[in-house]
Amino acid sequence: MSIAIFAAGCFWGVEKKFDLTKGVTKVEVGYTGGKIKNPTYEQVCYEETGHAEAVRICFDEDIISYGQLLDVFWKCHNPTTLNRQGPDIGTQYRSAIFYLSNNQKLEAEKSKQEMNKTKFNNSIVTEITKADEFYLAEDYHQKYLKKLGKY
Repeated sequence: MSIAIFAAGCFWGVEKKFDLTKGVTKVEVGYTGGKIKNPTYEQVCYEETGHAEAVRICFDEDIISYGQLLDVFWKCHNPTTLNRQGPDIGTQYRSAIFYLSNNQKLEAEKSKQEMNKTKFNNSIVTEITKADEFYLAEDYHQKYLKKLGKY
């Protein structure tokens, strides 16, 4: 299995989108990209941790490619709004791709350039950053929308 990490606003909706994607075997919500270890949801939301709400995706490359996951990523949020998705505002809701290899970095950069050129008119604010430690969110956040019967 391969792994991808994306941030695209509130992790509940992003988790659902990828959880329903063929070839994705596991999606976990958590925090990454910040400066403190083992952050809590309250810290990420109300303190300056620097972490983003993110999803860690395990996927089967025989079924879905990293490039196809990037296509899902671009479609599941608005990558042109800085630190905001819908009503959610703050750096924890930023658009980000956290790459785990040089190949992922190059593919993400190429995909961003292509999307900027063809769909978003050079207005994408998505950061592309080397992945750091990924901290799982609290249990009640995992599959939150599924627990509510939203999928």
